[in-house]
Amino acid sequence: MTEQDRTAPVPGPPREAAAAPRAEPQGSAAGGDGQPFADLDQRPVAEHVAVFDAEHARLQQQLSSIDQL
Repeated sequence: MTEQDRTAPVPGPPREAAAAPRAEPQGSAAGGDGQPFADLDQRPVAEHVAVFDAEHARLQQQLSSIDQL
């Protein structure tokens, strides 16, 4: 068999989702709408660090409370 005789694999159809996507949790960094990065592209780059820091703090708080559930 030569290199030209080989064919590349063809991907199959997409898998169906097992469940509906979960809603994003609302947090203080999210501004109440649950999407803290939704308008990031419209903000000045100087504000990006504050948005990411706030979301990081929110996630750390949630992760630290997992054992308390």
